[in-house]
Amino acid sequence: MPEPKAWRSTLRAVFSQLPKTRCFPGNKNLLIFITLLLYSLSHQFLQAVIEGNEFYTKVDQNVAPELSEGWTIMLMDRANRFIWVSACGTKDRTLFLQAIETLVQVIEQTKDLTLLTDGERRYGNILFEICHEILRTGKPGRPRKTLPQGVVVRVKNKGSQSRKKGPKKPKYQTTCPTHPETRTQVSDEQTHANHVEANNSAMRRKCSPYRRKTNTYAKSTNGLQRVLDMYWVIHNFVRSHFTTKQVPAVKLGILSEGLNPKQLLSVKFA
Repeated sequence: MPEPKAWRSTLRAVFSQLPKTRCFPGNKNLLIFITLLLYSLSHQFLQAVIEGNEFYTKVDQNVAPELSEGWTIMLMDRANRFIWVSACGTKDRTLFLQAIETLVQVIEQTKDLTLLTDGERRYGNILFEICHEILRTGKPGRPRKTLPQGVVVRVKNKGSQSRKKGPKKPKYQTTCPTHPETRTQVSDEQTHANHVEANNSAMRRKCSPYRRKTNTYAKSTNGLQRVLDMYWVIHNFVRSHFTTKQVPAVKLGILSEGLNPKQLLSVKFA
């Protein structure tokens, strides 16, 4: 467990990332979510490969996808399927910043982290903006900015570029300058977000606000976020994953066994 001062700073950082609409009295779902998230962030990890992806649903009324408030960002650990971030809102800088600020907390607890996305560059751009390092080599000139040692951001540019004007983007790219002492090397074949995309497809089957077969819109962004918070808790701490045959929190090493509903409701809040 971190020292008391570090714990308080982590608590303030996590609460500062939450939209004000989620912080209202009596939201027990939020209290359970915050307590378990803080407990998860109190552990140290040797290595993590995080897949990032986003998908959307309709909120309140039928609008164009780019105007929807139901865009949902998922950041999931590839090895154990632990979901670190599940946040919804308008697909703008604020939503990506909220997700990346939580990821920064994970980076502080991890010696080696790789972030993989399918073409979306705002993950890497915002991450580089808020946690870059200045590399001082003693050579003349302005020192270069890089990601922290051990952190890598890669994207897979999907789709055909045959009709696009100008220079073509390579299919696999490292979008942010990496530290020269970073040893992590992810091959092109491993650069994808297939596992988190499979999770998103499963959510469309399990959570009615995300289903496509019926017009079951989410009534509000607050209600949709409450659904995501409870899905995060059940997925990470209660239900065994189909592929790993273990509860993600157990596979990650932060619990010895999964929680049952009675234990979940008796969690002491932070």
